[in-house]
Amino acid sequence: MTDAHERRPLSGFRVLDFTSFLSGPFCTQILADLGAEVVKVEPPCGDSSRHIPPHFVEGDSAYFLANNWQKSSVVLDMKDPNGLRLAERLIAVSDVVVENFRPGVMRKLGLDPEDMRSRHPDLVWASITGFGQDSPWSKRPAYDMIVQALSGVMSLTGEPGRPAARLGIPAGDVVAGLYAVIAIAAVLADRSRGGVGRTIDVAMLDCQLSMLSYQSAYALIGGVTPGPQGARHDSIPTYRSFRCGDGREIVVTANTEAMWRGLCKALGREDLLADPRFDTAIARLENRVALWAQLEPAFATRSAAEWVALMEAHEVPVAPIKTVPEALQDARDHGRGMIQPLQRGDTKIEVVGNPIRFRPSPTPRESTYPPAIGADTESVLKSWLDLTQSELQSLQTTGAFGSR
Repeated sequence: MTDAHERRPLSGFRVLDFTSFLSGPFCTQILADLGAEVVKVEPPCGDSSRHIPPHFVEGDSAYFLANNWQKSSVVLDMKDPNGLRLAERLIAVSDVVVENFRPGVMRKLGLDPEDMRSRHPDLVWASITGFGQDSPWSKRPAYDMIVQALSGVMSLTGEPGRPAARLGIPAGDVVAGLYAVIAIAAVLADRSRGGVGRTIDVAMLDCQLSMLSYQSAYALIGGVTPGPQGARHDSIPTYRSFRCGDGREIVVTANTEAMWRGLCKALGREDLLADPRFDTAIARLENRVALWAQLEPAFATRSAAEWVALMEAHEVPVAPIKTVPEALQDARDHGRGMIQPLQRGDTKIEVVGNPIRFRPSPTPRESTYPPAIGADTESVLKSWLDLTQSELQSLQTTGAFGSR
């Protein structure tokens, strides 16, 4: 019998993945890395994200490769009756279905979520959409920047006085994927205690609104319109970036009185501690422009590395602002396995791995390279549906996989 610590928490669960682009694949990527068997169902032309420029490896885009490893790929033409029937049979033996079509699309294809759930009460059906199943905007297309704009997130991003900016990460997509994972895991846990499956409705816009955090409270309770902060904080003037003497920037997050004292000592400006304009957190916020006029020239006198060492010596949280390649190299050197090597034949790539860790750790397993289009069609249909080779050949002839 396998020790509980040796297996991943979702081992044994089957996930049927009808998603494309990012929110859905990001969700199912996490489920796969937690141990679920994830089968990606693609149309004959493949997931559209396979073709996003500018970087490609053996015909697949870097965009696709980043979010689809540890999965299998099955090609089904669901406009063909035989392909649709195979999809229905795969759903019948799945624990979870994840899709990110606009509301109503799956029903038009012939896979009505309500019908599937009524026929299979234990099934978990997760829909990720831009605006939710019952929104007046439900039929609108939604992408990451659309929901960043509509949620107010873009109005908070960038420098004051400059045009709104999109977050440099696809937060609209990845946050929706994360919430979907949380919901799926919760339903599976409930199901294990005698509950049944559920239909999950995750809207990208809702997820972005939830991420507004204290900014939404400032608007709802304080009656204000929060604006862009750049690399600063609306409430804590010593929580911001500073340019150092070598041109590099660091961030300092001195958000307690002890850290404020440490900051002044590290800068050699203990005189600021006796200045009544800065003697309390409220006073520092009210006089932040005057405070910055004192701090900015001080930081310009030393290099970023020197200031990082001095701040750390005085227990002030600090970090240099790194480029993406620098951050990835740090991750390699840090040794927590966040840079994941993948290999298929002679082809080798690296991706960023799953940040979830368990103690004690499960036995490491070799991660699988993202699948080629339809590479696992036969093996999945054999193992999940017990189809014979002759049945597969017959279905191939009829067009179930997109060719006749």
